[in-house]
Amino acid sequence: MVTFLDLKAINDQYRDELVSAATRVIDSGWYVQGAEVSAFEQEFANYCGTEHCVGVANGLEALVLTLRAWIELGRLKEGDEVIVPANTYIASILAVTENRLVPVLVEPDEVTFNICPDKAEAAITSRTRAILPVHLYGQLADMPAIMDIAERYKLLVLEDSAQAHGASLHGKKAGSWGHASAFSFYPGKNLGALGDAGAVTTNDELVANAIRALGNYGSRKKYENLYQGRNSRLDEIQAAMLRVKLRYLDSETARRREIAQEYAKSIHNPAIKNPIIADAASTSLKLHAFHLYVIRTAKRNDLQAYLSEAGVKTMIHYPIPPHQQKAYKGLKDQSYPVTEAIHKQVLSLPMGPTLTDEEVKNVIEAVNSFS
Repeated sequence: MVTFLDLKAINDQYRDELVSAATRVIDSGWYVQGAEVSAFEQEFANYCGTEHCVGVANGLEALVLTLRAWIELGRLKEGDEVIVPANTYIASILAVTENRLVPVLVEPDEVTFNICPDKAEAAITSRTRAILPVHLYGQLADMPAIMDIAERYKLLVLEDSAQAHGASLHGKKAGSWGHASAFSFYPGKNLGALGDAGAVTTNDELVANAIRALGNYGSRKKYENLYQGRNSRLDEIQAAMLRVKLRYLDSETARRREIAQEYAKSIHNPAIKNPIIADAASTSLKLHAFHLYVIRTAKRNDLQAYLSEAGVKTMIHYPIPPHQQKAYKGLKDQSYPVTEAIHKQVLSLPMGPTLTDEEVKNVIEAVNSFS
């Protein structure tokens, strides 16, 4: 049996270090907003190449609080439009609507599945104030083009980097391109906590300070509340877990890339389309983090059933696009044919740093034998 992602095996590699880190927190007697959070924030900011990192409760909160901070700082207001890829996970859009902003969905590039800069620019109106590119599956969106659009139209850019820890483009990591970036450390992410956790990276001190206060009941000083905030703080225990796992992120990402290269080289079933991977000559410029390895086929459901029978577990990211969800009835009548086709045809193969060469071989043989 080839599991989709073996979290137990991943964490077992560092069990002694994780237990030691947890013990350190327990013995400290300080469990919220302490030394572990401060240390992780500095270490992750350094890793991403930004001046600031603010830990929050989860990835959705990272998106919500960044947009809220921009509202509190007068850079956005209710009713402003935010351009979002139509084929994202619903969290990207939930963050927009929770702040009473208006999501404007645009189709992705059919090759990369990331937001198409030309379509994003075409969607700009007099009410557009921000773009929210999502680095889907671990590959950065075309950030040079997006930042150029943002500069020309004076727009804010919030990267959704929930799947792109360690990915880079032209030497700049995910989280360092936009005016701010939201990360999720959900256990299944490339950098995963042992529970929910998230963070925002930015070079803007005002934004970092606002997010920190908003996530702490709107307070910078105890019992003095600047904003109508909320409780959204990164736990000391989770920060300690993340500090351990951050040290191994690059080596784990390297293994993910090895697996992806083997899939790309060896999967040759004509009914299946592999994702686009930068060739050897360009890997220094564009480095995919391979949170997921997503193939595309018109026979998706049949293939998934076949692979399950062969002992290969797969997942669908994601079966229903946001505009067709009951939660967004107001978007129901809108049509996004590229997005809808993608959501009907994509299938995620097993991907993770603990997959063995034999397991990778078994996946490839099963996929190639499907007809």
